[in-house]
Amino acid sequence: MTPDVVDFTATDAPERFTESLRTTGFAVVTNHPLPSELVQSLYTEWEEFFTSGAAEAYTVGPDNQEGYFPPKIAETAKGRTVRDLKEFFHVYPWSDKYPSEVSDDAMRYRDIATDVASTLLGWIDANIPSEVAEKLSRPVADMLTGNSRTLLRILRYPPLEGDAPEGALRAAAHEDINLLTVLPASNETGLELLGADGEWYEVPCDPGSIAVNCGEMLDRATEGYLPATTHRVVNPVGEAANRARMSMPLFLAAADDVIITDGRNAEELLAERIAELRSQDSSD
Repeated sequence: MTPDVVDFTATDAPERFTESLRTTGFAVVTNHPLPSELVQSLYTEWEEFFTSGAAEAYTVGPDNQEGYFPPKIAETAKGRTVRDLKEFFHVYPWSDKYPSEVSDDAMRYRDIATDVASTLLGWIDANIPSEVAEKLSRPVADMLTGNSRTLLRILRYPPLEGDAPEGALRAAAHEDINLLTVLPASNETGLELLGADGEWYEVPCDPGSIAVNCGEMLDRATEGYLPATTHRVVNPVGEAANRARMSMPLFLAAADDVIITDGRNAEELLAERIAELRSQDSSD
């Protein structure tokens, strides 16, 4: 149950992309407009930023989601009690906490990735059944209009040194809360999705490709037609365990006032998820 690999330039790309999301919750896209050399340079630049210690100056506060999350406060997946083995930096559209130690290339990447995502959402609108489309409060491509919560997360999974807590993974099994996630291929493998048969399947990670997956908001808005599939990042073994893994997901958010399901809007659903995660953290 691996996702389809879809050539962005192919004439049947919109149909194949939407069908892959429908059957697996994921699709892998190649030959897209997001420059792979930009992604690779950002991985190099931001790994140096993390390992230099400069990120510490941007550590988030107790009520803040903008800035640096060191491993000791990195998130715990919903329903889990052990923190993930990672560190990351949050950049929002309104962010004024952007590091001076790095270039503004991450902002350029975010803008290009958002444009690609807008195209992909348009493909969804053109290829979902009319009975699904009629239940949407607005076309999914229009749900992005006016949003201020689209999140660029720059992630580093450190090498696995020493004794990790029992059961800890680089990223434990979870679903994304947002509308759509665009994820350029990492410098290391490890991303897996949970199939309907209960088995885990590796998501292709060919250099230059992007993995795209549905979030819970898209799942709920389409009443499960486009599922928010459970996924995880497993711990590497052998020589790969000595290497860091870089990742750069862009979480595309619906505008706050977009009705997602049962009269509830995107702002309410996101606030609910954040409250759940903070409640877990406070009980650690």
